[in-house]
Amino acid sequence: MADLSVSFTGIELKNPVMLASGVWDLPYTELIDFEKLGGIVYKSISLSSREGNPPPRLTEIPCGVINSIGLANKGIENFNKEILPQLKDLGTEVFVSIFGESIEEFAELTSRITDVSGIEVNISCPNVKEGGLLFGADPDIAYNVTKAVCSNTDLPVIVKLTPEAVDIVKVALSVKEAGASAITASNTFQGLVIDIETHKPIFRRITGGVSGPAIRPLSLYKAYQITRAVDIPVIGSGGITDWMDALEYFFVGVSAIEVGSAIFNNPLAPIEIIDNINRYMDENEYKNILEMKGEVNEERC
Repeated sequence: MADLSVSFTGIELKNPVMLASGVWDLPYTELIDFEKLGGIVYKSISLSSREGNPPPRLTEIPCGVINSIGLANKGIENFNKEILPQLKDLGTEVFVSIFGESIEEFAELTSRITDVSGIEVNISCPNVKEGGLLFGADPDIAYNVTKAVCSNTDLPVIVKLTPEAVDIVKVALSVKEAGASAITASNTFQGLVIDIETHKPIFRRITGGVSGPAIRPLSLYKAYQITRAVDIPVIGSGGITDWMDALEYFFVGVSAIEVGSAIFNNPLAPIEIIDNINRYMDENEYKNILEMKGEVNEERC
């Protein structure tokens, strides 16, 4: 069988399929065999507990979902004491997403994280008042946040970018210069849904984050741009629902992928993607993931 393992900048995965942050929690672990996954990214943790946004928080749209969760979590102390021990028992690499409303918060939060495989820095959430994509849209602020995180940990640092940046390549170059080990491309797109009965947005914060198949071509293009601009690994994320979607990301040059809202319709999607990538590689005589990486043919037809 083909070798699906991947290794980059201190990150070792048995295969390149990871669960994205924000779409799952511990009850989901009863549905699939986590030992088969390359890794998991636990939902964004902040210094203190956050209630998140008021309901409604999620609604289905054509070809996807839109959410306004607002990074609800119980804080870093609860994560270290209650959540992390359970994650460590799952038999896969554990990464944790972090969020702060200031550079100082990011720095302090980072200093309190240990015993994980890496940190994913969320500077791209569209559903919060402070921080979020405001940090990720500005190359200088993104640099400063990344520098603060990298200065307070020896763990691999992955920075998750927002597709809303005017120039996502500039932001990617900034976080790379600041010391990022890898980049996740990318988070959700901002969207709006109106209740036709009340004529009001369904979310209290007006907009939400759009995910699902509808954004895949857009997210894929962001990954394509970034892989050609930086010499650090890129993790592809956005609209991946099956193995064919995953292959598109590998062909533009990503080193791994994150599967997110696909599990709402099919909880087994990540495992099916792994199995079918393995089958595809065997049938096409690929020995490892590296042989597939960046195989997109850019010649005009």
